[in-house]
Amino acid sequence: MTEIVVKIPAALQAFAGGQRELRAAPGTVAEVLQQLASSHPQLVQRLLDAEGDLRPFVNIFVGRVNVRDLRGLSTQVITGEVVTILPAVAGG
Repeated sequence: MTEIVVKIPAALQAFAGGQRELRAAPGTVAEVLQQLASSHPQLVQRLLDAEGDLRPFVNIFVGRVNVRDLRGLSTQVITGEVVTILPAVAGG
């Protein structure tokens, strides 16, 4: 099976069964998240709001590029690519 890797930050690993990485089939970012939601619904609830949009303080990168700078959740993820979830950090 062809797949992609989704890297999970430490702050969200508890919602991903304690895993640092998950695997999914290629597709759009929205489709990848939908796949993850089938086995880790609480993880995806922390990434998307009630309307299904990316929460303001969550960044998702495909390779090194933030999907907000591409096509958002419609960004295509191809086989072998790495998707990184990165919550914004605030403080001062």
